[in-house]
Amino acid sequence: MRDTNNTREGERSGSSKHQPQEAHMSLKLIDSCLRLSVIPLSVATIWLTVTIHQSNPDYGNLDYNSIMGLKYMVGVSVICGIYALLSTISSWVTNLVSKAWLFFVPDQVLAYLMTTSVAGATEIVYLLNKGEKTVTWSEVCSSYPHFCSKFTIALGLHVFVLFSFLFLSVISAYRAFSVFDPPCDSQTNGHA
Repeated sequence: MRDTNNTREGERSGSSKHQPQEAHMSLKLIDSCLRLSVIPLSVATIWLTVTIHQSNPDYGNLDYNSIMGLKYMVGVSVICGIYALLSTISSWVTNLVSKAWLFFVPDQVLAYLMTTSVAGATEIVYLLNKGEKTVTWSEVCSSYPHFCSKFTIALGLHVFVLFSFLFLSVISAYRAFSVFDPPCDSQTNGHA
């Protein structure tokens, strides 16, 4: 009877050792899937934005080069796509995986860059659709509907990349800070 209890305790302790390993692998899989999803979304955003152009006989041409915020959005998308590709490859290299700070800092920086890019592009979409009478910016989408619809789709894809980087920044923060012990509470540890 004693041997079966020891065997069961050994099985429990052995299975509890495998649970963190399984959790680590599932977290790594989620991380890799998010990083891989950023690549086609960034490429699609870049392609849609760069190929946007429409002519209007009354107002002329409107294209990617006409609006500076579109260039910023494309630049951030290029950086995010390249970083996602390189970080996906390097996340499977065992020497680099142990260095959580190599992923934490760029993930945080790119999450902030994506936030500014989405905010700027959202303002552009708003101005294109509604205009701003106080600065005499008339709405443009009635004259350039194809341009506005393609740009709105590109912005939607860009938002998905933003959410991916927000999740990636949380995952990389968890990895970077989980190696440290939580701070001790002076009330539970007695008098220090």
